[in-house]
Amino acid sequence: MAPQKDSHGSALPSQAAHPSVALRRLGSELAPEKWRLYGVVFFTLVSVISSVAAPSLLGKGTDILFSGIAAATDGATQKNEDFVSTFDFTGLAYVLFFVLVVYTLSALSSWLVQVILTRAIHNAGWRLRDKVQKKIEVLSLSYLDRTPRGDVMSRVSNDIDNITQVMSQTLSQFIQSVLLVIGIIVMMFIMSWKLTVASLVVLPVGMFIVSLIMRRAQPYFRSQWKSTGDLSGIVEETFTGHEVAVLYGLEERFAEEFSQANASLCRSSMRAQFVSSLVMPLMNLISTGVYVVIAVGGGLMVTAGSMSLGGVQAFIQYSRQFMHPLGTLATMASSVQSGIASAERIFEFLDADEMSADTPRAHLPQRVRGSIVFDHVSFSYVPGEPVIKDLSFSVEPGHMVAIIGPTGAGKTTLVNLLMRFYDVDSGRITIDGVDIRDISRDDLRRHVGMVLQDTWLFDGTLAENIAFGRADASHDDVVEAARATAVDHVVRHLPDGYNTHVTDESDALSSGERQLLTIARAFVSQPDLLILDEATSSVDTRTEVLVQQAMDRLRQGRTAFVIAHRLSTIRDADIILVMRDGDVVEMGRHQELLDAEGTYAQLYRASL
Repeated sequence: MAPQKDSHGSALPSQAAHPSVALRRLGSELAPEKWRLYGVVFFTLVSVISSVAAPSLLGKGTDILFSGIAAATDGATQKNEDFVSTFDFTGLAYVLFFVLVVYTLSALSSWLVQVILTRAIHNAGWRLRDKVQKKIEVLSLSYLDRTPRGDVMSRVSNDIDNITQVMSQTLSQFIQSVLLVIGIIVMMFIMSWKLTVASLVVLPVGMFIVSLIMRRAQPYFRSQWKSTGDLSGIVEETFTGHEVAVLYGLEERFAEEFSQANASLCRSSMRAQFVSSLVMPLMNLISTGVYVVIAVGGGLMVTAGSMSLGGVQAFIQYSRQFMHPLGTLATMASSVQSGIASAERIFEFLDADEMSADTPRAHLPQRVRGSIVFDHVSFSYVPGEPVIKDLSFSVEPGHMVAIIGPTGAGKTTLVNLLMRFYDVDSGRITIDGVDIRDISRDDLRRHVGMVLQDTWLFDGTLAENIAFGRADASHDDVVEAARATAVDHVVRHLPDGYNTHVTDESDALSSGERQLLTIARAFVSQPDLLILDEATSSVDTRTEVLVQQAMDRLRQGRTAFVIAHRLSTIRDADIILVMRDGDVVEMGRHQELLDAEGTYAQLYRASL
């Protein structure tokens, strides 16, 4: 679902922030399970009918016993056999048999309800996770840049788990409680409409008070799950930045931030539970009041002969049953509110800004020559604050383009635009004369090999990490790429060689070796375009020479963009772009720029 936008193109707040909207959308997630839900309703109805019928049958058994006792008391004889003969044991046996049948049927139906409902709810949870995963793939980078990873992870895991748990605990109880209330009210009216009216007269007041309590608790549940996300974000930062925290002695600062977030979560959780816990004592008070009304009124009716003792007993049992589902519904309200708070966060995530939709009107050929043109390109992350301003330059096929400049000059932004991580505000970027907005992102990126300054390894073997750049890469392709990037000798010194298992947090490789591995990953894909964003920043001088030699061999016939701070790595570039404040202020080869005695010459001399 695409986010709504205002007249200026800004995303509007998600409507999922309203509980009723979130609840309705959550219900729509169960729509594909409608046949299972129909089965749940059917078996719940069977269970409810069985439960409702049992007290009436037990009332008949009570009447049989009472009639037998009355007959024996009124008789003249006191002999045991005559006393026993006054009881209708056959009728009582039939009643007890049917009571056993209906209770067994009720238990069996309840079990089937749980089996069917569990499948339906877990299917709905699977679909929610699938939607969230697909949403992550199309989220705008701006959303991911401003949202802590821990909070996103909390939404994907904690919030969805909470939703499925709440639905598992409440959905069957809700259906059963509603049907049970309806069935019990019908039976109570059949037995005595007067006692029924007297029983129900106190309920509206109780329900009104319960609704007030629930509305009071909702903000606390919302705060509880927001605090959970904040706490997850701090924990994630603590683990990923542990070495930096220890290096700068920031353990106490992280501990304080964690303590504050933990205290906030504790406060909101306690307030939510405290307010919602008032419901059951209130329902018990109402139940006691109803019981007193029925006991007094029923006793008067038995005395007047308008109702049998068994009927009053059955009615009292119905009233207790009647209050139980109402109490269950009231108790569920707190769980439902917790689930709604999580649903709001999930649907808010699903409504977040997405990358602009692909509308491919053209395709790149199987092999791209690599002629790239930036034609009056302008871009800003925040409207009114341009980062790239009317940038124009062209790159010939097979050339190596070096991009340098101070921090914030727009170097990485330029690459992000070329990769369509962001789309330009105005102007256009073409590859071999084709506007990159006219081709799909997948079509564009399959021609590009990119190595970032920050390395990333996934959980797997070294060979699998290198082959990640190309799905059909053979072992020979992996070894060839490793040799070309000077990583082969590193791998062969490991005990398991290319089968060595690594993770992103693994200590098996140094930072320089990890960087070489990610370069090998890009090279194994044999891209038409190469993008290296500070790719040699973590490589020592000797390895840097090896990487430069490998790049010289592999970039033949390919256009390469290199973002670098080490000017020694770009001396042989075919064209050097010197950027400042979003503009290309100088352009040319190494010696040409030195002779110009401009910004590049100053930077180069400063690096010596």
